[in-house]
Amino acid sequence: MLRLYNTLTRREEEFAPSQDKIVRMYVCGPTVYARAHIGNFRTYVCVDVLRRTLKHLCGYRMHEAINYTDVDDKTINGAQQAGVPLRDYTEQWIRAFREDNDQLGIETPEETPRATDEANLRAMGDLIAALDRNGHTYRRDGSIYFKISTLPDYGKLARLDHEGMKSGVSVDVDEYTKDDVRDFVLWKAGKPGEQTWDVGAGPGRPGWHLECSAMALRLLGEPPIDIHAGGVDLIFPHHENEIAQSEGATRKPFSRFWVHVEYLIVDEKKMSKSLGNTYTIPDVVARGFRPSAVRYLLLSAHYRKQLNFTWESLSAAEKALQRLTDCLARLETVTKSGPHAELLKLVEESRARFAAAIQDDLNTAAALGTVFELVSAVNSAIDAGDIGADDVPIIRAAFDGFDRVLGILSLRRAEEQRPPVPVDEIERLIEDRHVARRRRDFAAADRIRNDLAERGVLLEDNPGGTRWKRK
Repeated sequence: MLRLYNTLTRREEEFAPSQDKIVRMYVCGPTVYARAHIGNFRTYVCVDVLRRTLKHLCGYRMHEAINYTDVDDKTINGAQQAGVPLRDYTEQWIRAFREDNDQLGIETPEETPRATDEANLRAMGDLIAALDRNGHTYRRDGSIYFKISTLPDYGKLARLDHEGMKSGVSVDVDEYTKDDVRDFVLWKAGKPGEQTWDVGAGPGRPGWHLECSAMALRLLGEPPIDIHAGGVDLIFPHHENEIAQSEGATRKPFSRFWVHVEYLIVDEKKMSKSLGNTYTIPDVVARGFRPSAVRYLLLSAHYRKQLNFTWESLSAAEKALQRLTDCLARLETVTKSGPHAELLKLVEESRARFAAAIQDDLNTAAALGTVFELVSAVNSAIDAGDIGADDVPIIRAAFDGFDRVLGILSLRRAEEQRPPVPVDEIERLIEDRHVARRRRDFAAADRIRNDLAERGVLLEDNPGGTRWKRK
């Protein structure tokens, strides 16, 4: 039975979906004003392991939604500075997020709503109307606010001190400090130059918190949903305010479980643009690392513990992953016939320990430890000749079972099938090299060849032209 730590209750609890073996899970997606960084992706990779665990270890079906916040202060400012329509501006970052998800082997959820989708905007209008009927709203200067004093248990997720709450003093920005507990905006009055919508609350646009509540309730059905997940930075104010809106409107619990992933720090420092350490997946690839090594590193510590990213730790992750793939490659050399009962017993014990670790609040660190204990045992068995061809499919099946949850080996295999440099770039560089050679600039031609070799692509000249292959 899977046990998950529930932020709402501050304890681990046994998890099972509330209806029909379908897990209804909502995950706060990116605000699409820039490319997501590896700190963001720690959350999405860990949630992906939760999804895979629910599917492959627990046997549940999934109905998961991850949203795109495509209208808030940041996206509006970005679109205005770029001089393009809001939808066009955010579309480029949505595409980038999807590309990075694919590179990290993150499964696509069943729902990927955008806040500005018409159906979602209508749902926001309906939510405001329900809150208004239930006495939780007030209007000021064309905007609509949630009055926190009307909800006695406001603050239960973040364990806020009710004595210090400043109800009646409103905050109009989408994000505010963790100490600033005030009435929050549901619907913001339109400003000159901003795109506006009218969903029955007057011309304006939604507040950030309203968007997620409306999308979760519209897409996942009657509350409570089973799991709401995100990074620890979202506990307050975002998730606290989602609870207030959803429960104030429906008068039912919003989510049974709240799962939060801890921060990724870099060189023992918090990630920040001012420090220049908000690395993206393209940044990592440009340093010569594969996304599969990033995924491995992000799973190397328990999701509720901070993880320190360094380039040295990423190198260590690459070496560990190489050790794993080398072990599986060695299985191809086994030709001796016959099974070995002792080794197969160890494989079954490894399966059981792996499942126990993952079901213990997604302990990926312990699960990876089990994987590498089996790697050591298999390597020793190959060295000693204590393994036969009949053992190989069973061993491979065990590692494939581990990978259905971890998603590392399948990602590495997919990377092996893709060239390390985009094909169109390789072909363009080959043509540039031909041009350089025709003008007898052999130094430039050699630079192109050497650059591609360093990036994992070898060029071979022959009478028919130039071919390329992986290094």
